[in-house]
Amino acid sequence: MKQTLTRAEEQIMQALWKLEAGGYLKDIVEAMPEPKPHHNTVATLLKILVEKAVVGIKTPNRYNLYYPLLSRDEYTSGSIAGITKGYFEGSYKEVVSFLLDKKKLSVEDLELLLKQTKNKK
Repeated sequence: MKQTLTRAEEQIMQALWKLEAGGYLKDIVEAMPEPKPHHNTVATLLKILVEKAVVGIKTPNRYNLYYPLLSRDEYTSGSIAGITKGYFEGSYKEVVSFLLDKKKLSVEDLELLLKQTKNKK
């Protein structure tokens, strides 16, 4: 992933991903959690996301229709890879070890993940 997003930009993307096919400004604001940001704030952030080339824009009528150019999976994958590289020297084993140490991942969860991984082979 080439672009990093701010927390506010991520919230806009979450709303767009929820809308799947995209939406108009009012749809995006409605899809956001409470407290909902002002329309002008969302419009400004959408403009930035268009400039970053993670959101596309169409004008089928006099209103702009916004849609994600970056999928949730692509963004998640890039974010996890960035955290792994930046904080764990690129080692996913270290990430899992950290999660186990901090009690964010249980041994049962780890065993389930191993079972799922074996079944995918």
